Amino acid sequence: MQKSECHGGVHMRNRKAGSCDQRTLSSIQIKHRTTVQKSNSSSSASSPETARKLHPRPSDKLNPKTINPFGEQSRAPSAFAAIYSKGGIPCRLVHGSVKHRLQWECPPENLPFDPLLITLAEKFFLSHGLRETKHPYTFVSKEGFRELLLIQGAPEKAVPLLPRLIPALKAALVHLDDEVFARGLNALMQLSVVVGPSLNDHLKHLLTSLSKRLRNKKFKEPITSALQKLEQHGGNGSLVIIKSKIPTYCSICC
Repeated sequence: MQKSECHGGVHMRNRKAGSCDQRTLSSIQIKHRTTVQKSNSSSSASSPETARKLHPRPSDKLNPKTINPFGEQSRAPSAFAAIYSKGGIPCRLVHGSVKHRLQWECPPENLPFDPLLITLAEKFFLSHGLRETKHPYTFVSKEGFRELLLIQGAPEKAVPLLPRLIPALKAALVHLDDEVFARGLNALMQLSVVVGPSLNDHLKHLLTSLSKRLRNKKFKEPITSALQKLEQHGGNGSLVIIKSKIPTYCSICC
């Protein structure tokens, strides 16, 4: 009887000791997890990015985060570049030792102006095209526009497209960027030589921006030259329109 009680007492003591060990182990694990969490929280809070979020600098309000303009996300090809890469512009740039030139896949005389001339104008003088500074797209669009207007039969092909070309030219002439404006002015003179008096019906939409730029001494000479071209190829009808918008203009006939 005593042996049984002794054996039972030992068993109870072992169970109590086991329970105590388990509680001790659980307590150690909890303390370890708490220490790790505090350590992670401390390291996270000590990072520059977290510290900046918790304690923003006054300059952060003045200099909010912006997209890096030189990052990869800003280097997606423009619409004109995409069209050119897919063969939508039937010419390629030939690098010369002195200057570059275009090589057309077929004689430009055989190419339809619609939509080619429209594409060159819209993509070069509008949106992407105006800001297209990557080689060879700038040269291709500018030179392609010029060469198409030089082919035989260009007037007959270009005149019907004037209503669609004028918005592109107008966008260039009202653009704040001086380089863009200069491109538009040069294209306007090229178009005037080709279509002549047919341009008169659209002049009023273009002359307002020229009048504003005349105040800039940098453009006074090129704009005056452009107006003289318009008068020369547009005849008396163009002179009346020019004088109505720019009264200070002096006719080449004077």
